[in-house]
Amino acid sequence: MTVTQRRGRRIMMTPDEIDAFLRERRTCRVATVSKDGRPHVGALWFAWDGTSLWLYSITRSKRWADLRNDPRIAVVVDDGEQYGELRGVELSGSVEFVGEAPRTGEPHPALEAPERLFAAKNFGLEEMFHDGRHAWLRLTPDAVTSWDFRKIPQS
Repeated sequence: MTVTQRRGRRIMMTPDEIDAFLRERRTCRVATVSKDGRPHVGALWFAWDGTSLWLYSITRSKRWADLRNDPRIAVVVDDGEQYGELRGVELSGSVEFVGEAPRTGEPHPALEAPERLFAAKNFGLEEMFHDGRHAWLRLTPDAVTSWDFRKIPQS
């Protein structure tokens, strides 16, 4: 193991730290790839249920079109202004489209919990409202990488 690898392990978040971080943060950056291979990155609100990241995306967006063509995705949730404050989590894998698109609120058991989480976290509401323009994407990540520069020893 190299010095860089040892240092990298020290700045990784624990599973509990990752879970808490994803539950408290609101905005993520979502990376997709278009048919011609060009990357696309955009910001989006999300909800984390402890296993999956739930994204409520506009169905007429470039993101949605990209993911319909190729469901692979990378998502970064980060925080910090100064170098020693930087921390974040990158999740990657393939999304699953869940529920009707666009979402109209038809009963869907798999969406009950994420819609409650999302509505409470992002709107302070008990129930999700549906505008007929958005639909749900679920990322159950294949890979998770984290960093927390606050763990770097100060000299």
